[in-house]
Amino acid sequence: MKILITGTSGFIGSRVLSTAISTWGKDAIIAFSTQSESQCHSIKYSAEQPNFGLSEPDLVALESVTVLILVGGYIPKRRGDENLISACNRNIFYMEKLLNLPFKSLNKIIYISTVDVYSFPGVISESIPAEPGSLYGWSKLYCEQLVASFSKSNRMLHHILRIGHVYGPGEEKYAKVLPQAMQNIVHNRPIELWGDGSDLRSFIYIDDVVTAIIAAVSLKDDVGIINVAGGRPISIKQLMDEVISISSKSVQIETREFTGAKRDCVFDTTKLTQYLLPQETDLITGLRTEYHYFETLK
Repeated sequence: MKILITGTSGFIGSRVLSTAISTWGKDAIIAFSTQSESQCHSIKYSAEQPNFGLSEPDLVALESVTVLILVGGYIPKRRGDENLISACNRNIFYMEKLLNLPFKSLNKIIYISTVDVYSFPGVISESIPAEPGSLYGWSKLYCEQLVASFSKSNRMLHHILRIGHVYGPGEEKYAKVLPQAMQNIVHNRPIELWGDGSDLRSFIYIDDVVTAIIAAVSLKDDVGIINVAGGRPISIKQLMDEVISISSKSVQIETREFTGAKRDCVFDTTKLTQYLLPQETDLITGLRTEYHYFETLK
């Protein structure tokens, strides 16, 4: 087995890479990234060039790849970036070019998508039709279809994993509510709470996401789309209270007016626990680990 992993310099991809190497050995893994990787065979590419600017040895190496784990792609790092036209379009162009590479031995694709393909009308299960509310969501949904069509045409197995709200050490790259709050608390700054904080979120720890992706490599059945999301929803206000409790600090909460629609993100994780992740990391344990991580960055 030879596994190619894309996006290995990112929050999720870097952890998938290190776990894959520890699971199957460095000789079984190829990293595909815009940055060179020292842990294993690395293919550095340029998205702007034809065929990603790959050399002949790179193209030959791709011929032995049997499993493709597609983690790479554009992910909005802050609110408002989910509708950037050129950035979202890059997901589609990237996927088209990637699937045209010479994967002569390929028999499985694992595509890392997003729960942003849903409109969140209640408890989300995989049977609910996708209805993205952003260009980013539409770009990921279109890429899902590209992968499905390519796999069907080439008679190979594929798994689509829709990733939910991931938390854990390393997510400071994103301007999200949890890492921002933790960083503010560590630096003795107030934290912001938009509205009454009653909106529900279902967070999943980074290690659990990686475990699910690695488990998908060995999944032999076509089980359809799987939502890789937290199964224990918590309100934003409760989340802030838990983080403050972990910090053992007196923290000022500044309430901001929020006039948008309330949106709860709650998931049915039956398929996830059945096929990829029998048990989630306890939320408080994960929050404590992430908070202590931010303390080391101070």
